[in-house]
Amino acid sequence: MAAVSIAAALTVGCEQPEAPPPPPPEVYVTDVVQKDVPVYLELVGQTMGFQDVDIRARVEGFLETVDFREGSFVRQGDLLYTIDPKPLQAALAAAKADQATAEARLAKANNDVARYTPLVAKQAVSQQELDDARAAQDASRSEVESAKAAVDKATLDLGYTRIFSPIAGLVGTTQVKPGNLVGRGQATLLTTVSQIDPILFKVGVTEADSLRIAKRDPSRIGTAPQASGMELTLSDGTVHPQKGSLYNIDRAVDPTTGTLGMQLSFPNPQQLLRPGQFGRAKILVDNKAGALLVPQRAVQELQGLYSVAVVDASNKVAFRSVKVGLRVDSLWVIEDGLKPGERVVVEGIQRIRDGMTVAPKPAPPTTPEGAPGAAPSEAK
Repeated sequence: MAAVSIAAALTVGCEQPEAPPPPPPEVYVTDVVQKDVPVYLELVGQTMGFQDVDIRARVEGFLETVDFREGSFVRQGDLLYTIDPKPLQAALAAAKADQATAEARLAKANNDVARYTPLVAKQAVSQQELDDARAAQDASRSEVESAKAAVDKATLDLGYTRIFSPIAGLVGTTQVKPGNLVGRGQATLLTTVSQIDPILFKVGVTEADSLRIAKRDPSRIGTAPQASGMELTLSDGTVHPQKGSLYNIDRAVDPTTGTLGMQLSFPNPQQLLRPGQFGRAKILVDNKAGALLVPQRAVQELQGLYSVAVVDASNKVAFRSVKVGLRVDSLWVIEDGLKPGERVVVEGIQRIRDGMTVAPKPAPPTTPEGAPGAAPSEAK
């Protein structure tokens, strides 16, 4: 018996103590936030002048001078070009001479009628001679009117040899140089002047988005646009300091692109924006009340299905399928699958599985500021 007891004691002494269970993995969690979220459209577009006026030669002649600095700002009425006026001055002089000749013929015809009228009563001249004098008087009167019209046209043509800016704005490069013949057979394009304060920003809205906007207030369809408070982000990432407003909407959807054209108007007092620049306009289209928000990194996507890891009050993990909506900055709107105040895992998802107990730690807060990004199907 003693030997058996000693052997049992030695056996117990050789057994290793059991290792303690590993601590629960640490994860960072955040609460599901509920708040009103503004819904924006972000639309890529291009700037264009509020007015883009083509300056053309309206008479034929050789260009004498270019009287502006290309790419500069001009005032309304500033001289832009001068066309050689001498041929048109000669045409005006000839038209005035023809007018004087026609007026002399009319004076003679008037005298003939005045002289023949009493003589016919005395039968000193025939009625035929008086009728011929009156016909000549009418013809001379028409010739005078025609000559006056020719003088007016020649005067107008001579005025077109000095070309002025019809608006205040930014003038482009000149298409012709002094010495070029302009205006032969067609109105030669000389340059373009653009009014850029305010400046227009043209975008295209998809049919779905345009219908969504229209259904918000059907009574506004066909009335003057009133939307305002729009932001314009420039190609360098900066935001234009002036807020814009909706200027007009195209009549029909473009069948080639499936978009409805819209023009937004932005004040441009510093002349910073110029026609042809690209940018992104942010337009407020709705306000989603009581939206549930979680960080985008808390959402996992697999073959178009989305899920989050929810930590309950006992710190156990449950993976739950959710329906996602808009993305707002680094947050994602959850349409279905979560409740306000629940905790979701934002970091450490790879180390946990369903039903596991975890050691949650609060993640840095994230606030929903900014515009929605791409559709969920585009997120990776």
